Amino acid sequence: MPYLSEALPLAELMGGFLIGGAAVTLMAFNGRILGASDILAGVLGRIPTRERTWRLVFILGLVSAPLIFSLFGGRLPAITMTGGPWTAAIAGLLVGYGALLGSGCTSGHAVCGLGRLAPRSLAAVSIFMMTGMFVASVIHPAIIKMGS
Repeated sequence: MPYLSEALPLAELMGGFLIGGAAVTLMAFNGRILGASDILAGVLGRIPTRERTWRLVFILGLVSAPLIFSLFGGRLPAITMTGGPWTAAIAGLLVGYGALLGSGCTSGHAVCGLGRLAPRSLAAVSIFMMTGMFVASVIHPAIIKMGS
């Protein structure tokens, strides 16, 4: 990744600006909160075509962003998975179920909800973070240890 200095990673900084800009733009032009899980659910659900179109364009933008980044000379980080495709599939289902239970995902609650000082988002993000830390520090090492 290109760096402005050792303390300021340019790609990550630009990514933050793009996410924030997307959230503000979506709110300004559509009056909608940028919640990726809700946007994807709208693409997959029964909604009017006008609503489905902007959601589909948004999802395509998310999926194509790494390709566009690499076309402009950006280096994508190496992706390593300690589990196989089944682990990834189960993890994805659990994340989707968690977003359903929490009435939103990290993009909706953390990026937009905390910015609006929403108490519900503060509770949701706290739970997301604590759960993520627990899984990364306790569950994941236990699974690795069982596999070896």
